Amino acid sequence: MSTIKESIDISRSPEEVFSYVTDPTHLPDWQESAVSVRLLGDAPITAGSKVAVTRRMGRREMVTTMQVIDLDPPRSWHIHGIDGPVRGDVQGTIEPIDNGEHSRLTLALDFEGHGIGKALVPLVVRPHVRKEMPRDELTLKGILEAGATR
Repeated sequence: MSTIKESIDISRSPEEVFSYVTDPTHLPDWQESAVSVRLLGDAPITAGSKVAVTRRMGRREMVTTMQVIDLDPPRSWHIHGIDGPVRGDVQGTIEPIDNGEHSRLTLALDFEGHGIGKALVPLVVRPHVRKEMPRDELTLKGILEAGATR
């Protein structure tokens, strides 16, 4: 299966977009399926940091641990699921537009299934994410363009 990739232009600087989108505590604010996030260890978030993300899929909630693989402010980041039946791999990039006054955010998601997750990824996870991701990006755009950056 191929990576799910979506881009959106946001009327905020790359630094503001990066700061907000890489703060995992904001996930439930802009991602429909994110119920809660718990930092595992001390802040600030750096490469190697881990977070426990609780997501709702239908009526079920699943907790997965995500690890930060790379952070390159304000250009890119990479996080990867390290446990659970469905392990997400998220890569984000931010390109400056209009001399850095605006940003183009691109999110690329892929998944690997383990155990029952091998069936869940193509049947449930990918279709759900393909529908949710564009809505999530619009929600994020609305939050950032309304002035929330911290």
